[in-house]
Amino acid sequence: MSARSSFVFNPLLPSFSENPYEIYEALRSRDEPFYFPDNDMWLLSRYDDISEITLGKQAVRSLVGISSPADLAERQKSANWHDMPFHERFVQFSLLDSDGDIHRRLRDQVFKHLARKSITGLAPAIQSFVGRLISALETHKEIDFIGDFAVHIPGFVIGMLLGAPEEDCTQLRIWSENIVQFFDLDRSDERKVIAETAAEEFYHYLVSLKAQRAQEPKDDLISSMIVDQAAGHYSDDEFISTCMLILMAGHGSTIDVLGSGMHTLLKFPDVITALRKDLTLLPNTIQEMFRYEPPLPFFHRHLTEETLIRGRRFPSGTTFGLLYGSANRDSAQFDKPNTFDIKRYPNRHLSFGRGSHLCLGNHLARLNMNIIFETLLRRFSDFQLVDEQVRYKRGLSVRGPESLPIAWTVK
Repeated sequence: MSARSSFVFNPLLPSFSENPYEIYEALRSRDEPFYFPDNDMWLLSRYDDISEITLGKQAVRSLVGISSPADLAERQKSANWHDMPFHERFVQFSLLDSDGDIHRRLRDQVFKHLARKSITGLAPAIQSFVGRLISALETHKEIDFIGDFAVHIPGFVIGMLLGAPEEDCTQLRIWSENIVQFFDLDRSDERKVIAETAAEEFYHYLVSLKAQRAQEPKDDLISSMIVDQAAGHYSDDEFISTCMLILMAGHGSTIDVLGSGMHTLLKFPDVITALRKDLTLLPNTIQEMFRYEPPLPFFHRHLTEETLIRGRRFPSGTTFGLLYGSANRDSAQFDKPNTFDIKRYPNRHLSFGRGSHLCLGNHLARLNMNIIFETLLRRFSDFQLVDEQVRYKRGLSVRGPESLPIAWTVK
C-alpha cells in the first residue's frame, strides 16, 4: 500500500469496512489530495486541509450558482438522482445542502430548538424510554445491541422532538433508513424506488401531522415551526424538508455511534472499569467515542473560487471529499490518534463538522449517549462480545456495526 502504484481506494471492499484507518493513513502520507474518479472528487484526508475548507468561505455544499442548469441536470442524471420527484423536492434540497442566505435563515430557525438549553428538557423522557427498553430486554442473556436496542432509540427521541406519537416512531425509523440508504455509492434502480417511495409516504405523513398541530398545537417542534412559518421563515417545501432532515440526520448516525461506542468499550474493558469507578469520566468518553469512530466520516464541498491546497491550485467547481474519519486520526492534530483515550484533552474532533455546517444536533447526540451509557453501566455488571468478528457497514458515508451480539449480566 505504501507504493503509489499499488494504492487502491475502494470503500465498498470488505477490507475498508473492517479497517478504513490504514487507508486513511496512506492518504494522509501522500504529497497531495487523492483523486477519486468514482465520485469525480479530490479526497482531503488531513485535519488542517479539511479545517481550512470547512471554515473558509470558498467552498459550499451546493453546486447551484457554480454550475449551469444543464450541467446540474446531467450530474443529477449520472448519479441516478433524477426522476424521483418527492426525493428531489424534499431530500435533495435541504438545510444541509443549501448555502448563503437560505442556509442561514433555515439554520437560525432550527438552532433555537436544538441548542443545549432547549434540549435538556427532553432528558426525563429519554431516560424513561431507555429504562423501559432495557427492562424489556434485561432478562435476555444475549441480545443484538443494534437490532434489539439501538435501532429503537433515535426514532423515539426525534419523533418526540418533532411531535409524532410514540406508536408512529417505528415507521419513522423505516422511512429514514429507506431514504438514507440511497445516499452512498450504490444507487441502483431498486434502491431508488425504495428511497422515492419512502420520501412520498413520509411527505404525506408530515402534511397530516402538520395539519393536526395547526388545529391543536402542542409543546413540540412542529407546532413551533408552524408559528415560525406564519412569521415568514419557512416555505411549505422548506417546512417538510427540514422535518425530514432532522429525522434522517439524527437517526442512522445515532444507531451507528451507539454500536461503535459499545464495541469500542468492549475492546477496552479497562475503560469500563474506570467508568464504573468514576462516572464523571463519561462525558469525555462520549466525546472520544465520536472521535475514534465517527458515524458520519465523509462529506463534500464544492469550490467557488480557485484554492491552494498542499501546493496545488484547484479551480472553482472542484469537488472535495472531506474524510472526517481520517482527520480524527491525524497525528499532526492528535497525540497517539489510534489510541482510545477517555482523558484526551483537548479533543477538537471533526465528527460534528465545523464552520457554517456544524451539526445542529450535536447537543442532542451527546445527551442521548450520556443517558444511554450511564443507564447501561448502572444496570449491568458485565458486558461481553458474543462474537469477536464484528462486521461494519460498507460504504464511504457511514461507519457503524451491522450487528453487535453481546452478553450482559444484570446487577
